[in-house]
Amino acid sequence: MLTEELSNILIEQRAIGSQYLKRYVIIDLYLPKNISNPAEMSLLLINDGQDLEEMKFAALYNSLLESDQVQPLFCVGIHAGKHRKMEYGTADIPDFEGRGATANAYQQFILEELIPFIHMEYAIESFRQKGFCGFSLGGLSAIDIVWHHPDVFSVAGIFSGSLWWRSTALDDNYNDDTDRIMHFKIREGEYYPGLRFYFTTGSQDETADRNNNGIIDSIDDTLALIDELQKHGYNTEYDIRYLNYEDGKHDVATWGKAMPAFLLWGWSKV
Repeated sequence: MLTEELSNILIEQRAIGSQYLKRYVIIDLYLPKNISNPAEMSLLLINDGQDLEEMKFAALYNSLLESDQVQPLFCVGIHAGKHRKMEYGTADIPDFEGRGATANAYQQFILEELIPFIHMEYAIESFRQKGFCGFSLGGLSAIDIVWHHPDVFSVAGIFSGSLWWRSTALDDNYNDDTDRIMHFKIREGEYYPGLRFYFTTGSQDETADRNNNGIIDSIDDTLALIDELQKHGYNTEYDIRYLNYEDGKHDVATWGKAMPAFLLWGWSKV
């Protein structure tokens, strides 16, 4: 149903019944107006879509379209369910407390229910490219899904990603080099041509510094993951962008500040 109309976008909210997740999933759809050829659009999926209203995403995206700065993007904000910590983990590898146990089901929902729904309901045969982004644990989920499905996605956006996600508790002989799950997955993977990664952190994301090196874990984990990507051949000139906001916090306001830069990096008309 149509919930809002701005000068360059329509906003609709729908509910999708998911067999994989055993629940209805609320999605907010931000549709660019006056698109003569839908295949010119890209698709951007956004975890924690319930936060986009607080972020004033519609207004900031509408402004970028109005000023002709970005290519048309069909954006879809996916509302998290009450079992967010189970669905937004890493597929196949739960964390040390068993969180992420239904991450496989969430990936199946994305690939086999949500994307086909978008194609069918909006009569769009194909998209120019597909991206996936998210905030905190939603960012971890986004990069996990993109990394394992390079045939579907080409862009990942990770805002203050929960890249600390680990298979071993800190007080149980934890080792940075072996126990961070997403780092392990990247390390065990290979180079997939065409994948691009956008990372943001905030210097006030947290205060934790588990290795006492003077750098908060949020930044440490992000830099370490970028290092793993570079070892596969991804480069910071084109494939990877990392921005840290000195005044950035682990909150929606900071991620909203970072969002326009991400959209311009991924889909700028310049």
